[in-house]
Amino acid sequence: MRVPPVLPKAAVGLAAAAAMTVLGTAPASAAPAVTKLTQSQAASQLSAAGVTHSSSGGCTTRSNSTCTSFEQINQTTVSGVITLKRASGCAINITGGTEVGHASGTYSHYNGYKVDISHNSCIDGYIKNNFSYIGLRGDGYPQWQAPSSNLYCDEGNHWDITYYTTGG
Repeated sequence: MRVPPVLPKAAVGLAAAAAMTVLGTAPASAAPAVTKLTQSQAASQLSAAGVTHSSSGGCTTRSNSTCTSFEQINQTTVSGVITLKRASGCAINITGGTEVGHASGTYSHYNGYKVDISHNSCIDGYIKNNFSYIGLRGDGYPQWQAPSSNLYCDEGNHWDITYYTTGG
């Protein structure tokens, strides 16, 4: 008797990500278990990789929408940003993290799946030339998808990135 193959957890997660809508929502049961980081842990990893961060409020308080917080960010998200930095060779400045004030949903900023980064000609060119343009998101913004299934949406004044995996 032949036994059907068992998919590794990563493949199951990618399948769930692929099944999501263009707005980045999926059934809660599709969300894989994640490792959450403290502000200090995430900031340390990002800084060591040369990734900067800034906020209009000059703060990191999660409950303040003018801050840029990494509290409860997913390890996958931090690793994904670092992968993007290394693969692109571009400067990356995070302007939005897990603080309040972003849209809700399973794959949201507050739940640790998203970051916003500043535009610059290097990162803009890297995303547009290396990832697949997949059309407009439900709210009208253009988006690109990496081979890793991560989504890069140009929201006009910044990139809104959803990390499902650690790939760039």
